[in-house]
Amino acid sequence: MRREVMVDEVMGTVVSLDARTPSAPSAPAVDGAFARAMAWLREADARFSTYRDDSEIRRLDRGELRLEETHPDVRTVLARCERLRAETGGAFDVRATGRLDPSALVKGWAVQRGADLLAAEGLTDFMLAAGGDVVVRGGARPAATWRVGVQHPRDRGAVAATFPATDRAIATSGLYERGAHLIDPRTGAAPVGVLSVTVVGEDLGLADAYSTAAFALGPDGPAWTLTLDGYEALTILSDDRVLRTPGFPAFDR
Repeated sequence: MRREVMVDEVMGTVVSLDARTPSAPSAPAVDGAFARAMAWLREADARFSTYRDDSEIRRLDRGELRLEETHPDVRTVLARCERLRAETGGAFDVRATGRLDPSALVKGWAVQRGADLLAAEGLTDFMLAAGGDVVVRGGARPAATWRVGVQHPRDRGAVAATFPATDRAIATSGLYERGAHLIDPRTGAAPVGVLSVTVVGEDLGLADAYSTAAFALGPDGPAWTLTLDGYEALTILSDDRVLRTPGFPAFDR
């Protein structure tokens, strides 16, 4: 097996690909697949960025663009956000900061599609990571699984836990990663009592949104994560206690 690692930047964060491919002429071209995935992520960033005045999201928020005039992806994402707002009882809210900001879904949604593009290019064993969002497929060959690390919320150079994963999506939310996006809708302020929430499941968009909602709920988040269907969570509280749902993978600290 051959290991190829590639790194680039988009959406204000570093994107990395760690791919394992057969040492054979017929193996898929990792560089070309990564370039196409990055092109998609840049397209999504241009459309959804809250920092670019010319993005469709900013123009829509300023009233310069009607919803029906936006790209279908924008309408799809905003409809999904509205469903999540209802599902989370308002803990996930694209207007929590006072303006239209679907970032808490968009990055995970976009990276998930990027991973799907890599798979369509023939990659079967890879890890695609963007900030606190990760998609793993197959294993870190010759190992059958990947080892995923959860960033330590108090030390940017350390991990709080590592666990095995394959064919999973993992999202972590914390003030070190999202900052102003993480607002408790009940108070309008940053939540207290929690340092980070990691959610594991099938779809990175949902894992991203669920980790955001659970973090926003502060001390109420761990109980809420027990209600998730098909998604498991690891919560680190401000007193350094670590709580996990029953199905969260066994981890090392």
